[in-house]
Amino acid sequence: MLDHLEERAATGDRAAITLLALVTRQLEVLQDLSAAPVDDLPSLRRVRQSRRYQVWRLSHPYRPEHAVRTIVWFPDGRHAVVALFANDKAQMGDVFYDSVGTRADQIIDRWIRERREKP
Repeated sequence: MLDHLEERAATGDRAAITLLALVTRQLEVLQDLSAAPVDDLPSLRRVRQSRRYQVWRLSHPYRPEHAVRTIVWFPDGRHAVVALFANDKAQMGDVFYDSVGTRADQIIDRWIRERREKP
């Protein structure tokens, strides 16, 4: 997703430039954390629709034309696993949150399985 967004931004696509800036800022929020969150923060909140794994969502201040969400899981106190990007939730509405728990579980299970398979 990021590669595609970067390619579009490089061609001057204004929407892609905005979306890339929003995603980049969300990833910077993760880098700035010294530990996994325990409580909701202004831009990082628990996803109430989580299933097997407690996932968190990164968001940005309201913009009518864009709503970027990054879904993250913290397997321990120091690391973050980006499970999902919603590159423009504004177009998806609540459908995104209706399925986020199931989709995140599948991606996290795959990540765990791949880590176990590495020598």
